[in-house]
Amino acid sequence: MLNAKLRNLHAQLGIPESFLATTKLVLHDDAEIFSIVGTGKDGRVHRLSPNAAEAWRSMQRAASADSVQLEIVSAYRSSDSQFELIQRHLDAGRDLADILKQIAPPGFSEHHTGRALDLTTPGYEAVEVEFEDSEAFAWLSEHSATFHFKMSYPSDNLFGIAYEPWHWCFQEPMR
Repeated sequence: MLNAKLRNLHAQLGIPESFLATTKLVLHDDAEIFSIVGTGKDGRVHRLSPNAAEAWRSMQRAASADSVQLEIVSAYRSSDSQFELIQRHLDAGRDLADILKQIAPPGFSEHHTGRALDLTTPGYEAVEVEFEDSEAFAWLSEHSATFHFKMSYPSDNLFGIAYEPWHWCFQEPMR
């Protein structure tokens, strides 16, 4: 169930109340405890939850040892930041239905959890499908599970989100 803040953000974006009944996306709370895992070329500080940060650092070191460079494009994003991201696309004239095939609405993004990463590697544009052709993607496909990361949006995923080979989410190991 959406809280009042999320209902308000959805209303401002024009996301219908019926969206909740039709989506298979999971509602996520915003994380509250973080570790800094880097700073982007744009000066943005990238943060993850402590367990995800530890796993990310281990995975990045292992990739580097195999001569693969993984770079963070985006990590934690609050529901307010998600709202702003969608609003920028709306302001640019994009259709809301198309946007929601590529960007989860506020409250539904794995980025809110502090466990999701959008990744790239030198020579590839950020958040583009061509990332699937990179050595970094091949490395992630083979090794990410060792570090408890999983690609969230493969082709034809049940969430209706476009294929995102750059989006990986830390899955807390079972204890």
